[in-house]
Amino acid sequence: MKLVLGLLFAGALCAQTADLERAMHDAEAAWNRGDLATFAACYEDSPQTVFIGRDVTRGGVQAILDRYKRGYSTAEKMGKLTYSEMEVRPLGADYALMTGKFELKRTAAGGGDASGRYTLVWKKTAKGWKIIHDHTS
Repeated sequence: MKLVLGLLFAGALCAQTADLERAMHDAEAAWNRGDLATFAACYEDSPQTVFIGRDVTRGGVQAILDRYKRGYSTAEKMGKLTYSEMEVRPLGADYALMTGKFELKRTAAGGGDASGRYTLVWKKTAKGWKIIHDHTS
């Protein structure tokens, strides 16, 4: 019985990891086609949602979208985004912690290349997995 439960749990964790990696690749694709609205939709639309970067942004999807629009107002400033080194640590059936690396390739006029690390807390909602906390540096 323990073996069966262990296998079921392992299968659920693999599915969770695959779902979150797919969500990140979908967000990456949205960014790279200049679709900030779709990119921001991966965040939970809740006043408790937090993005921590140089500044702290609190609020739902619109607050996150406004933050990105201020910092990345042109295609040149947006550049090409790539996520890598994604690691998922399940925090239960409905929550997960993800860490990874981002790279932004841009022209000098667009701000030059940038890269860094992120830590995301994801929550499974009726609308799918959504980011509730983002710390990117």
